[in-house]
Amino acid sequence: MPIVYRLAETQGDMEQIFRLNYKTFVEEIPQHAPHEDRVLVDRFHAENTYVIAVDGERLAGMLAVRDRRPFSLDTKVTDLEELLPFRPKHMIEIRLLAIDRAYRGSRLLYGLIRYLDRYMEKRDFEMAVISGTTRELKLYKHLGFIPFGGLVGSEQACYQPMYMTPASYEASGAYALLHKTARFTAGPVEILPEVTRALLRRPVSHRSGAFRKLYDQVRSRLLAMTGARAADIWLGSGTLANDAVAGELSRMGGRGLVLASGEFGYRLMRQAERWQLDFDAITCEYGRAFDYAQLEAAVGQGSYAWLWAVHGETSTGVLQDLERLKGLTSRHGVALALDCISSLGAVPLSLQGVRWATGVSGKALGSYTGLSFVLYGEAGSAARVGHDPEPHIPPYLDAALYRHAQGIPFSHSSNLLAALDAALAVYERHDPYAVLAERGERLRASLSAMGLQVLAEPGHETPYIVTIVLPAQLSSHALGEHMADQGFELQYESEYLRARNWVQIACMGALRARDMASMLEHLEGYVSQAGVAAR
Repeated sequence: MPIVYRLAETQGDMEQIFRLNYKTFVEEIPQHAPHEDRVLVDRFHAENTYVIAVDGERLAGMLAVRDRRPFSLDTKVTDLEELLPFRPKHMIEIRLLAIDRAYRGSRLLYGLIRYLDRYMEKRDFEMAVISGTTRELKLYKHLGFIPFGGLVGSEQACYQPMYMTPASYEASGAYALLHKTARFTAGPVEILPEVTRALLRRPVSHRSGAFRKLYDQVRSRLLAMTGARAADIWLGSGTLANDAVAGELSRMGGRGLVLASGEFGYRLMRQAERWQLDFDAITCEYGRAFDYAQLEAAVGQGSYAWLWAVHGETSTGVLQDLERLKGLTSRHGVALALDCISSLGAVPLSLQGVRWATGVSGKALGSYTGLSFVLYGEAGSAARVGHDPEPHIPPYLDAALYRHAQGIPFSHSSNLLAALDAALAVYERHDPYAVLAERGERLRASLSAMGLQVLAEPGHETPYIVTIVLPAQLSSHALGEHMADQGFELQYESEYLRARNWVQIACMGALRARDMASMLEHLEGYVSQAGVAAR
């Protein structure tokens, strides 16, 4: 079983805390007199909250936090606030930091501090103060603690007052070594160091020649990756890019067909309604692929001008058949528009035969959120974007302005563009598609072995995200919170996930193999404790 970090809850937890307290602060650090029962109950026990690390049933480490003044440090340091860099509105004192001898030298202490950071963030504590033993000052500084004031205590037990803030923790060596969380989400994703370095370059004007050169290079890489004929890069989210496509559908005119098999297909329907497009809709059950015989009949009888669909439905983990969609629309002379926001960069794409496709920088491509794309996959499709102003299309959403200005009609971010360029360069040196496919297979196999149900029907799963239908005895919120406490960020807070008791795990971005292994180990332990029988 992996080490689990949580709050102390049971009487058994408390009994182990009292014994470890005695070993540490009586036998090792002579702070209290010894006695026969070998337990030490803290004088603030009734007010303490204990953060503990457990190995199976064994207490491996602990610390106590308390937010009630006066702190024990108040009795040792005069005018405590005057020595701090700022006056926090809410702060806590850390006491009784103790690690069982068998676990010293491991990263267990780092895990406790990571849990503490999340505890502070959730409860809006701006600072934590502690009396750190002078024997471990180097370690405390490595964890993000900053000394203030003079030494306190006795010659036998000498301490240095220190404080920690979320910012000092994030700047620490411990944070760099053991990330705050490993993100198993569809965005934001884990970012490669070279992508971050590119983001931090000196910004340049979007009107400069250097920016134009960078823009053209990123666009060329997108075209080479997708087989598209043209592309525009927008400063905004995927919703912005989809709105731009909706504007083009309104300019095109005619009746259309919107397909929805999950939350993001229904988002296309809502956008089509807001743009007052004339359309029909075909929906299917969450987790299912579309019935292509039904689609063939509908398109053949509907006299549609366009069809708009999501390629990779993030909410369900279903990947629709791109080649069948292209074949269907080609046979009937229908313009195809695709939301490829999750699938671009996650699976190989050939957008030839797609009139419009949308994508973003911050998901599978592995860059920072903030850029979106409209890609034109048909010969001459970009040229067919209208050049005349349309009164009903806001300028920022008008693809014609982007084409007319060679992609840069408004202010743009060279930093985001440079980061995206670095992320796209990875595809020229490595094979991220194969990595994602391998991760996805391992993820689904592991979930099956745990007895958990994947929503997407076999043969139509995305390789980059799974939606898990939890049994009644597991709460998606409780599971998500537990995994976050262990340092693994899953998707569980969206309204549609909460309503259905679903959890999602994505394996995009620069995840490390050990993060995947550790996440699955923790998940298996939690599921096993809940009594979910493997199939």
